[in-house]
Amino acid sequence: MEKPKHRIAHVLHSVGGVDVSVRLIVKNSNSDLFEHTIIHGKFDTQTPFLNDKGIEVAEYKTNIIRNISVFQDIKSILNTIQYLKKNPHNLIHAHSAKGGVIGKIAGMVVGVKTIYTPQAFSYLSAQNKIKRFLFLSIERWLANKNGLLLASSASEQERALSEVYYKNTNTAIFPNSIEPIEPIQPLTIPKTWPDEYICTVGRPSYQKNIELMIQVLHEVRKTHKIHLVIMGVGHHVGQLESVKNLTKKLDLTAAVTLLDWTARTDVFNIISKSKLYLSTARYEGMPYSVIESLALSKPCVVSDCDGNRDLIRDGYNGYVVNQNDIDGFTEKVNLLLSDDELGKAFSKNAQQSFQANYNIKHNIKNLESIYRLYV
Repeated sequence: MEKPKHRIAHVLHSVGGVDVSVRLIVKNSNSDLFEHTIIHGKFDTQTPFLNDKGIEVAEYKTNIIRNISVFQDIKSILNTIQYLKKNPHNLIHAHSAKGGVIGKIAGMVVGVKTIYTPQAFSYLSAQNKIKRFLFLSIERWLANKNGLLLASSASEQERALSEVYYKNTNTAIFPNSIEPIEPIQPLTIPKTWPDEYICTVGRPSYQKNIELMIQVLHEVRKTHKIHLVIMGVGHHVGQLESVKNLTKKLDLTAAVTLLDWTARTDVFNIISKSKLYLSTARYEGMPYSVIESLALSKPCVVSDCDGNRDLIRDGYNGYVVNQNDIDGFTEKVNLLLSDDELGKAFSKNAQQSFQANYNIKHNIKNLESIYRLYV
């Protein structure tokens, strides 16, 4: 007799890295053992989620949106509770802060354990003390209730313990992981930038701190006339005008390419041909773009924040620079642009880092084991 499958309900606002994460989990887990359902927003993605056999998995769309909206959020919670009561699942996996609130509350009501992966805690995005206190209070209120905090990096787990007050016994780590990237596909968009460039993936936002990157580029170009390609200028770009104004002020308009959201294959192509990958982020969970850069054998120069510091070993596969240290970023970028042998060594180490730690083909078994403990 065939064993019943474990039914996992994923709750999320399906954009960006969170969307990538869930798609990779669903695609790489064993569909003979696990049956996935995706509970997400009505307007976030229209692309179906496929399992390891290429079959579309079930979806339920509700009012999940990125920003806080008391009415929409309560409606999402009630709809999710109603759906889970009619369609019983063995476990909820909630992704990101919004998915965490909805998934955890729904799980408590219907009596289903919840695994929560923050992908960067919500309070880190707050730019004033009141918002930060509010978001942190919500995270603390839900901490240690009805399941497990499954951090995407060791530094995210440490933050969960020290700031959100999770108990050590209620946390674990499953690092964000991707499939090997091969072969590199041709671009599907026109190439409008020169052959010599560095790149980043990240919308102009408080989190990604692109203004600092523009200032770094200004300093680097005093030594190397390098171009910067910024990918992901499509959703939630609250600081796009600020970035454009600074670029114009520093006379860098011709040295910067801003690309809207495009196919991931295009992103891989662009990273693969760049001199290096650059991240000036203020906070992260475990950034997929840096993992992708490692998989593509690219040295990285990154800010010292959660996730970045887990992925990049300073002086081995890249450099980790103190946040807001323009001189530090400039020095490390210039060093890699000047020393081809150093770049080659870092490139080799980047690929080794990926294969050893972030290949989902190897790591998915660990997540499946965690799922089995809670179903």
